[in-house]
Amino acid sequence: EVQLVESGGGLVQAGGSLRLSCAASGFTFDGYVVCWFRQAPGKEREGVSCISVKDSYTYSADSVKDRFTISSDNRKSTVYLQANILKPEDTAVYYCAAAIGSYYYVRERVKNPDKYEYDYWGQGTQVTVSS
Repeated sequence: EVQLVESGGGLVQAGGSLRLSCAASGFTFDGYVVCWFRQAPGKEREGVSCISVKDSYTYSADSVKDRFTISSDNRKSTVYLQANILKPEDTAVYYCAAAIGSYYYVRERVKNPDKYEYDYWGQGTQVTVSS
């Protein structure tokens, strides 16, 4: 079965941290761009952070760039989102998505997660931040 398996969501107090995981099942992330998205109630889905797994080139949205860090463990074919100093406005369903990257366009894709289609989507994991 080819899918993305997400975990790590939960309930946390403001100022706390979570580490979200996105593992490739049935394939590996080698050569992929992997992004985290989130969708809060009443809001559009937004790209949060992306990584080119091959060279670790990353992007984070302004709303999270000083607090969230995306990384990959290539041996485990897993991408992580370390979310620190969480705020109530971070409450959302977080999704990971993966797409084949390329040498010429990978940085453009990483920097513009909302502009491109993805080959795989995860089921989403709920992050709730209480105040």
